[in-house]
Amino acid sequence: MERRVQPEIPMSSAESLILIESMINKAKNQFSEDGHLYQLWGWVVFICSLGQYIGMRFLKIQSSYYVWLLTILAVIYMVFYLSRNKKQRKVVTYTDEVLGATWIAFSIVLLLTGFILAQVLGAKFYTVLNPIYLSIYGIPTFISGVVLKFRPLKTGAVICWGLAVLSTFIPVAEHLLLIAVAMLFAWILPGYLLKQRYNNQSVN
Repeated sequence: MERRVQPEIPMSSAESLILIESMINKAKNQFSEDGHLYQLWGWVVFICSLGQYIGMRFLKIQSSYYVWLLTILAVIYMVFYLSRNKKQRKVVTYTDEVLGATWIAFSIVLLLTGFILAQVLGAKFYTVLNPIYLSIYGIPTFISGVVLKFRPLKTGAVICWGLAVLSTFIPVAEHLLLIAVAMLFAWILPGYLLKQRYNNQSVN
């Protein structure tokens, strides 16, 4: 018995728009930016900066900067976390690629800045390191806020830049406190808010 093939019925303009909107919403829901890494690095840098400040200021520990070795553990965790997520995800959006490239560039610039300042200024590099870092922190945070259309990240970036300016008027020893404050408003709080938005998108 010969099987009849049903002819394809072309979609109307309205149906095409609905399909496109559905695909966009699907991509948004599949976008893995749930704020987890913002929380991770926000808390790590917050703890390290506050820990070094307390160690230097109150406990008089000269080697309190070793607390930053905690970032090595965070990097190892992040590599495994991203590797696992990459295997689980079915769709890689343009947004994912832009944000990934932005944060890679940020990490490279951060490392280069520390190296260059140490080479040029020697032991005095720490006097300008944190103000410059505060300025750099704001760049990927602001871009992420624009790409994700997420105001708390953009606000956090502006706070980073404001703290960078403020740091030029206060003693160098207090710069670590500004780093901690920057992390609270730029990464930690937005990270939890991103998580909340992600959960709401997943439910819808």
